[in-house]
Amino acid sequence: MKAPPVFRLPVLCILAAALLALAPRPASANWFGKGQPLPQWAVDASKTHTPSQVDDAEAVILFDEYVETIDAAGRATEREREAIRILKPQGRHHTCGVSYDVDEKINYFRVWTIAADEKQYQAQDTDFIEEGNTAIPIMLSTEKRRVAHPPAVDVGATIFCESEELLEPYLHEKVWGIQDGIPVVFQALEIDLPPGKSYSDAWHNFPAATPAEVAPDHWRWELHDMPALILRDIPSHPEWEAVAARMSVQWGDAAVPGTDNQWRAIGEWVTTLEAGRPDPSPEITAQTRSLIADAPDFYTRLSRITDFIQKNIRYFIVTRGIGGLQANRAADIFRNRYGDCKDKTTLLISMLQVAGIPAHYVPVDDRRGIVDPNDPSLAGNHMITAIEVPEGVDDPRLMAIVKGRDGKRYLIFDPTNERTPVGNLPAYEQGGYGMLAAGARSQVIQLPVLAPEANGTQRKGEFTLAADGTLSGQVDASHSGPDGAEMRMMLKYTDEKERREYWESSIARDVPGAVLDSFEFVQPPALDKPLEFHYKLTAGQYAHQAGPLLLVRPRVIGSDLLPFNDKPRTVPIDLNETGHWHDSFDITLPKGYVVDETPDPVNVEDDFASYHSTISAKANQLHYERDYVVRKVEIPADKATAFRELESAIIADEKGTAVL
Repeated sequence: MKAPPVFRLPVLCILAAALLALAPRPASANWFGKGQPLPQWAVDASKTHTPSQVDDAEAVILFDEYVETIDAAGRATEREREAIRILKPQGRHHTCGVSYDVDEKINYFRVWTIAADEKQYQAQDTDFIEEGNTAIPIMLSTEKRRVAHPPAVDVGATIFCESEELLEPYLHEKVWGIQDGIPVVFQALEIDLPPGKSYSDAWHNFPAATPAEVAPDHWRWELHDMPALILRDIPSHPEWEAVAARMSVQWGDAAVPGTDNQWRAIGEWVTTLEAGRPDPSPEITAQTRSLIADAPDFYTRLSRITDFIQKNIRYFIVTRGIGGLQANRAADIFRNRYGDCKDKTTLLISMLQVAGIPAHYVPVDDRRGIVDPNDPSLAGNHMITAIEVPEGVDDPRLMAIVKGRDGKRYLIFDPTNERTPVGNLPAYEQGGYGMLAAGARSQVIQLPVLAPEANGTQRKGEFTLAADGTLSGQVDASHSGPDGAEMRMMLKYTDEKERREYWESSIARDVPGAVLDSFEFVQPPALDKPLEFHYKLTAGQYAHQAGPLLLVRPRVIGSDLLPFNDKPRTVPIDLNETGHWHDSFDITLPKGYVVDETPDPVNVEDDFASYHSTISAKANQLHYERDYVVRKVEIPADKATAFRELESAIIADEKGTAVL
């Protein structure tokens, strides 16, 4: 029970969310291509044998080809052709769809099936549905997706999909996801550029492939036999998209030599896109000046502004076309009192501008590992803020600081997370990468990994053990940093009944049969102050009789284990967060009993974590003390042995029994 439940605000406001189904909509016969025979590319793909190395896959992609035709203004028309063979009944959900927004247009979308009995079918208008972007309840989005549910899709059938779409005019980039949850036999990407135009490509978790120039300014990459990426049975793994192979190709201003130059060009584009959006209105200026009127120092000015935005600007997403990338104007956000992540950043930049503090947009992904410093791209789902820290300011409360290549210090802050104080940073963002969008100074930056002291829980328990084995007592806990922020989020989104149910079940996992007698949360208004949690419990038969002896576990509550197993490790180990967790428990023994034997101390020390515990006896008390420190958010796969040793030591400590 090291940390409370995760109550993270949704932060999706740059890329599209998962889509849920709406009612189907009719379409023209030309759009679906009714009565068209199976095209030759599909006939050829159907002859592909299912490879033996697909292992236990539920389906396999036999063929997947993208062709991006770029016009003189840089706008792309994308054609995709795909063939999917169903190998198991659970693979029948694999089908095809086309996403679009108000600035895009689907020219055509056609789907055929060759059934297991070799009969051919073409999907009709009733086999297509249109889905809206309703993944989170606090979002209004114009993005939609047309999905095909073709006939005769069963084991042995092959689905063929072909679509052509005019893409949005403002994005000059293709992110090619070359790995899937099922194997891919053959895939290709073509970029057909206007005369004299160039491209740049970058690869994530895959060796760079060299394209063939199939015609002047027309390039083609081909890949064969891409294995599926399945992380289902790999505990403590990074995000799927962080591990999956992909390629990004640019054909606009970012199509320049050099990774740093490409990031700079993307950052300049974002800077231009958001230019003027943070301009303060008279109302913003007045509000800001009233907040900082008597502020004695930089931190106080900063915290008053960030606290205002966190408490007064409701998180709500409204996206329409380029509005999924471009913020609303600060004056509108301030007046309406709501906005998404880029809106909150915009208003923060605006208010800081009034206070004389420069700040910048930082596109990121709230899933660590998605943004790759070696793969310049707009791929991501979130926007946070980089605040310039003046020379001479050295406040220990400002922990989330990085130093840019320009020598400036930047405080990284996420205004969307309304319970994490300025100076700290949510654990899920630490260690990832983002793009500092600062005009000509734009650059990719690594988000800081905070010291363990920036996060954690201090817990003290005083218990009394009865002769019949019943344990009762009180626990006083103090939660700070991201741990405290998650507790605050839990309090915001739950009622008293839900809190009791959650904590009773959590405590019961550590102490079977425990009853939560009472509990109280003490939440100070200042976010940089720890949140306190006090509760009392009673557990019958906590100690077990063994003849004249009593067997009791000194580590009463708490579990610090991350899921793991003994299988060979090929992907990094995600430790979730850095932090410092300390427990001190005293158990008063029943009359007539003394401590006869205690478990040995546990001492594990590594570069990524340490764990130390001791058990001692004094007079009529059994005392347990332990210290757990995590220093890294992620460790490489070759640290698996050391990680298992740590987990084994923690298990032994948690199960250790003292003899009375």
